[in-house]
Amino acid sequence: MKPKPLKVGSVTIGGERPALVLGPCVIESEKFVWRMAKKIAEICSVEDVDFIFKASYDKANRTSVRSFRGMGVEEGCQILAAIGYDLKIPVTTDVHSPAEAKIAGKKIDMLQIPAFLCRQTDLLRAAAETGRAINVKKGQFLAPWDVRNIAEKLIAFGNAQFCFTERGTTFGYNNLVADMRSL
Repeated sequence: MKPKPLKVGSVTIGGERPALVLGPCVIESEKFVWRMAKKIAEICSVEDVDFIFKASYDKANRTSVRSFRGMGVEEGCQILAAIGYDLKIPVTTDVHSPAEAKIAGKKIDMLQIPAFLCRQTDLLRAAAETGRAINVKKGQFLAPWDVRNIAEKLIAFGNAQFCFTERGTTFGYNNLVADMRSL
């Protein structure tokens, strides 16, 4: 498979210019995420850097059950869509289930598949069927060449608008190492 640029709103991933995915881990509050989006947009404008704003509405893989997870798919996607519209920037967020992919696909420019869910066929199908761009975070348990199987699934489901994010590989317990040779 030959790499090709991926257009997400006004940003092209894999084009002539570098493109960054930036934002807070989770939407802690509407006020907080708006402040972050405006500041990041301001900095990227001054530095002439293309970016896609990213924040999660639900951090479903938190270590502790007591950790804040987020505000939920409906409210989170509504906030992110408003940010994208008002600031004229593309937005992305993680989706964790086929139902969430359908909801997010109505409002979000690029759906992001979390690393631990990157091989889940039903989730990949639901994301592909939205017609939105997709960013798949490569699971730490996958060899770089194994992403071909994920790419083949997305294409089979009718969506060739995707990219992969390198997440490293597990080197012992709790130790991720980014292998830049896999890029």
